Amino acid sequence: MLNITSNTINDRIDKKSYSTLEIVEGKNTKRLTIRLIKWSFFIMFVIALLPWTQNIRSHGYVTTLKPNQRPQDIHSIIAGRIDEWKVQEGDFVKKGDTIVIISEIKDDYFDEKLLDRTSDQLNLKKQAADSYENKINAQDEQLSSLIQLKNLKLDQIDIEIEQTKLKVQNDSIEYIAAKLDNEIADYQLERMDSLHRLGYKSLTDLEKARIKSQQANAKKIATKNYWMQNRNELISLKIEKGNTRSKFENDYSKTSSDKYSTETEKFDTKNAITKIENQLRNFQVRKGYYLITAPQDGYVTKVLVQGIGETIKEGQSIVSFMPAPVDLAVEIFIDPIDLPLLQKGQHVRLQFDGWPAVVFSGWPGASYGTYGGEVYAIDQFISPNGKYRVLVQPEVKKYKWPKALRVGGGSKSMLLLDNVPIWYELWRKINGFPPNFYTLEKNEK
Repeated sequence: MLNITSNTINDRIDKKSYSTLEIVEGKNTKRLTIRLIKWSFFIMFVIALLPWTQNIRSHGYVTTLKPNQRPQDIHSIIAGRIDEWKVQEGDFVKKGDTIVIISEIKDDYFDEKLLDRTSDQLNLKKQAADSYENKINAQDEQLSSLIQLKNLKLDQIDIEIEQTKLKVQNDSIEYIAAKLDNEIADYQLERMDSLHRLGYKSLTDLEKARIKSQQANAKKIATKNYWMQNRNELISLKIEKGNTRSKFENDYSKTSSDKYSTETEKFDTKNAITKIENQLRNFQVRKGYYLITAPQDGYVTKVLVQGIGETIKEGQSIVSFMPAPVDLAVEIFIDPIDLPLLQKGQHVRLQFDGWPAVVFSGWPGASYGTYGGEVYAIDQFISPNGKYRVLVQPEVKKYKWPKALRVGGGSKSMLLLDNVPIWYELWRKINGFPPNFYTLEKNEK
């Protein structure tokens, strides 16, 4: 039996009476068991020494690196009615090819001669602006003429004033001379009267002296009158000069005011011209939106608006569009605990849905059906699913990705880290330690 005690009962049992016991006791299994245990430990020890590539496994989806290569919807810029479809689902179109033709539904644009009428309005406004410009030029010439006429008139008055001043000066001299002559004549009259009384002069001489005195007095009065008249004329000329300056200034101010009013009307007309030009350009651009074209080369994947005669709104999606060709990439999501182990350029092994593969996570070189990639970008903020998004691009030097890949397909990824023995990896997982930090320099060596 088990022989675990020194008190045996083998001599008390007839083993031949029990066939099963005889068979069991007859086999020598002890040596085989020890041999199997030894070889098992040896194999496990050898396996524990084998290299193991640490990795981070994740799921992701096929996408593109460039935003303009991702699936998009083509919208209608304006509201309209569908008149004719030029494509169907699955068609390949080039940039600028017409997808659908629409017509106008707003009554503001129903006029077939809208562009011509708007152009006529623009031409009329431009002619009005030219007329205002000519009027402003005429008013400028009028202002220049007023300035010249004012200067000439003032110069003329200044000359007359100078002449009058000379007359006043001359009259004052003549008046003084006449006054002296009058005084001399009066003195001679007194002497003549005295001599006549004494009998030395005749009455005739006295009468002549009296007449001469009266003539001198009359000349003095006349000279003074001329002098006062010229002084009054001088004052009148000065007043006339002030009135002339005031009149020309009033005319100049009125003409300037008219000019400013014309300029205001000119600016209003130019503002109206700008608005009409903008409106005309909008009409021309809007007319070009009746043809909805492909923004780039690609495939029409799905028509979102069906039928003929259906109306659409501004910004409404018309078709789904997939650009071609595209630079494929894979977006995967990594737990925050694994984020410090990642860096740009890190190697990744990818398995795509639909492509059979045999994957050994610890021995990527022995895997079949996987494709190489490298980390292209790592998001700086966490995604709504609580993980960080990582973009993986194809490895240029390795095998190319399948041409039949489509955006949106699923994929499984293994981000390769450091190479360690299997026993170390088991020990790390048992203790919950993170993988070894990976560097590109170390990997290249």
